[in-house]
Amino acid sequence: MNDQPMQGRVALVAGASKGIGAATAEAFANAGAAVVLGARNVEALQVVVGRIESRGGHAIGVRTDVADVDSMRNLVDQALATYGRLDAAFNNATDGPMPAPLADIDPDEFDRGIATNIRGTFLGMKFEIRAMLRTGGGAIVNMASVAGLNGTANLAAYVAGKAGIIGLTKVAALDYADAGIRVNVVAPGPILTHHLEAAGAEAQRLAGLATPMRRVGTVSEVAQVVLWLCSEQAAFVTGAVVPIDGGQSAGNKPPQMYRQGQPMSAPTQDSSPSPAPRP
Repeated sequence: MNDQPMQGRVALVAGASKGIGAATAEAFANAGAAVVLGARNVEALQVVVGRIESRGGHAIGVRTDVADVDSMRNLVDQALATYGRLDAAFNNATDGPMPAPLADIDPDEFDRGIATNIRGTFLGMKFEIRAMLRTGGGAIVNMASVAGLNGTANLAAYVAGKAGIIGLTKVAALDYADAGIRVNVVAPGPILTHHLEAAGAEAQRLAGLATPMRRVGTVSEVAQVVLWLCSEQAAFVTGAVVPIDGGQSAGNKPPQMYRQGQPMSAPTQDSSPSPAPRP
């Protein structure tokens, strides 16, 4: 079995300075791809680039504001100038205001969340698709959330942004399905990123109880799904929304679980769903 199935390919990750983006960039590199990393924090990008290069991989970091046309165009141009092609892309950048009831959200903060999530994803695909068409196609994965599927209280900008990403993804998938470009979207639930790590052990425990699997996911579990969606193994998959949520989007799992007619006690703590942390 080929342990580097993406050898000779070039992957781009927007929002790659930490968390899921950094883990996915490293997963692409481990699979043999040259990787172009974009984010606003250049210093953090260089740390990820250094880890990739220390294992013999190839990567560059490019300061990028995904909501800015010229900046996003430059990220894709740097991929083409450095490696000559673009085969895969993961649009992972996200932003938005702190949780608050809808009427309490500042309009400028709402606009910031929409600009990064919806406009940033649109601009990413706009320039990535043009580059991929030059070499016969490719695969794009966009980052949404289970909050974009079901809604979450106090996260109006975040939910609107993620729901918009799902809609954009489906349209792009249809537009380019017969042109060799596949476009899919992942929708994580509670994932142990820096946000949840900073929230502490109790928040992590409660987030885990909000999933039927009774645990939070890891950034590497998300990265592996993105990698699969960009691989030839997913060659007939486009326009799909893939939950990575421990079963949250399937429905509710009550505190009492039954096996062979006998109740088995679940954790006694309140296991009602809590707002999904941002990926």
